[in-house]
Amino acid sequence: MNASDPAALRPRLPSPLEPVADERFARHGVRLLLKRDDLIHPDLPGNKWRKLAPNLRAAAGRTVLTFGGAYSNHLRATAAAGRLLGFPTIGVVRGDELAGRPLNPSLAACAADGMRLHFVDRATYRRASDPGVLAGLLERCGAPEGCRVVPEGGSNALAAQGCTELGRELRGAADVAAVACGTGGTLAGLAAGLGDGARALGVPVLKGGFLGERTAALQREAFGGPAGDWSLDERFHFGGYARVPPALEAFARDFEARHGLPVERLYVAKMLYGLVALAGEGAFPPGTAVAAVITGGPQPAASR
Repeated sequence: MNASDPAALRPRLPSPLEPVADERFARHGVRLLLKRDDLIHPDLPGNKWRKLAPNLRAAAGRTVLTFGGAYSNHLRATAAAGRLLGFPTIGVVRGDELAGRPLNPSLAACAADGMRLHFVDRATYRRASDPGVLAGLLERCGAPEGCRVVPEGGSNALAAQGCTELGRELRGAADVAAVACGTGGTLAGLAAGLGDGARALGVPVLKGGFLGERTAALQREAFGGPAGDWSLDERFHFGGYARVPPALEAFARDFEARHGLPVERLYVAKMLYGLVALAGEGAFPPGTAVAAVITGGPQPAASR
């Protein structure tokens, strides 16, 4: 395979759009559609291909250094792409306390795919975008000169541009397109690609209220200013990232039983829970078609 051409991975695009019958929506005159981005590629979970592909083209086979937490889908996808396309990868992992412990299933998968893992303390990790801090990290990680640095979650201007195709694939099919948000890149591009008459809804999986500003900044970087109609509903993070309380677990299991869809807990379950709640609140007028973007499949049980 050509390391400068992510198309060699043969992604399944456009991803399938599947209508599902769910009385929790139907009783309000709302149609639910599942946008199956989890089926794009078996080794690059969910929407990660859309965000990674333009960054990998820019890397043109050079080493890619990127960032993530202990259960980062983005790290897993980057490592898998490196193995499949034949370029080196370095993962900077949040939490130096993890360095002396056995690797969890997500990080073990990264290592198996050839990613070099470097654990850093949380204070340094938070400041990684500072040029001085980044330069020190690159030196500590042994990163070669000219390596491609991709931010946490893969969300930068190139990633947002890559996600516009997600919106284009939903044009004319959905009035509302909902996506779970961690870093804002998918939402920024989704909204830009949807076109007039449709809106994007982001469901943050972290608390803190920072994603509105982050998404707007990404749109400025990628498109020169606001692009498309989008909003956030901050109510469904369930206490923060990686928090899966019993109520959310029960909801996810019920959704799986209803529709035969394996539900990823950290992102997708929160977005689906939010959509059911919003439908019950009458947030969607009768006749609305709501597309839920399924950005990935379940992680190993140990990561929940």
